[in-house]
Amino acid sequence: MNGETYKAIEISLIGKCACEMLPENESVNSILKPIINPWYESLENPQEAQEQTLQDLLKKYETTDYGSQRGASHAMGIADYQAKIPVIDYKGLLPYLAQVKEGNYKAILPEKPECWVMTRGSTGKSKVLPATQTHLRQIFTCGARALVHHALRKKNFQVFMGNILNLNFPSSVHTIVEDGRELTYGYSGGTYARLNPMFDRVSLLPRQEDIDILGSGITRSDWEKRFELAYQQANGKNVTATMGVTPVILAFAKYVQRKYGEKPADLWDFKALFCTSVRKIQFKYGPVLRKYFGPAPIVEMYSATEGVFAQQYDDLPYITPNYDAYFFEVDTGKEVKMLHDLQRGEWGKLIISSCMFPRYDIGDMIESAGKNYFRIFGRRNTLTLLEHRLYQFFIGWLL
Repeated sequence: MNGETYKAIEISLIGKCACEMLPENESVNSILKPIINPWYESLENPQEAQEQTLQDLLKKYETTDYGSQRGASHAMGIADYQAKIPVIDYKGLLPYLAQVKEGNYKAILPEKPECWVMTRGSTGKSKVLPATQTHLRQIFTCGARALVHHALRKKNFQVFMGNILNLNFPSSVHTIVEDGRELTYGYSGGTYARLNPMFDRVSLLPRQEDIDILGSGITRSDWEKRFELAYQQANGKNVTATMGVTPVILAFAKYVQRKYGEKPADLWDFKALFCTSVRKIQFKYGPVLRKYFGPAPIVEMYSATEGVFAQQYDDLPYITPNYDAYFFEVDTGKEVKMLHDLQRGEWGKLIISSCMFPRYDIGDMIESAGKNYFRIFGRRNTLTLLEHRLYQFFIGWLL
């Protein structure tokens, strides 16, 4: 991690230390806003922000074999980009990732990987992906936005004053050979938590290294060991938030009540729950989470191994994209449109261009609620599409 990354995190998320040192909220705001202002500014003019983001990305793509062979150039406009650069999914990436492992990272990446990470495989076989320095920096900075924006919006910085409950997957699971070197890798959430310099400022309980010691299994007994570790380390401590995969957060709450007869809300004063990785967080998981965690706000984040793409803007149950970091398109089935151009009720397959991959088909379906509000309603498969069409048909008919 270079000095720029540390500086970005330290300036933008001083967190607990800022609150202790600076009694005036305005002073705290001046420290926290650098991480959040680029997002705010992009929401004022998404078209302009997306054009600038694409130009920044093209400067990276034109340095790769994949990009140069397809005519990628920082002088390209959106239409040329869409015409010359094809959409690619994980299966299509595999031949290029094989070259990266052999030492030719320029096959598709503009930078050498810092590490490798894996997905949870919740909808199939786990994907194994590289993570470059720029990608990690965006994970850390965009990931911090949900916390910072929530604190600024609510004018409540207590979320930074306590410990954040860490319920992540292990970061040490398998090994991979890259350019003749054997490297250890694990689940992306755990890896990002272990590498994130933010957590040197904001206490994480338990530390990711302690979670990794328990092993790499993900059976029920493995998770119960992790939950017990989290409970023992957090018991009697000031825990103000948790962040992670929503079903895991809920499973922890049920474990604590089952074993100790108390709900997390009885033990800790949660200021917010930062929930990721599944659809229908507010509608499906919200009521039951409140049963265990009390009235703490549930802040939805749209994050994946491939990036932190959006977070909740206000109390409405939608996410708002990070237009300044990623380039978003949607295949509606009739045409490919810019995400911000979707009209209310329009939906389709999400295509994301990031600092690592151009026009990546991430496999998620997204719907616009208008005014930069969106919701991810599922993975792209027949059941999801049928469910969504029925939902639209009957809700539209009832209205």
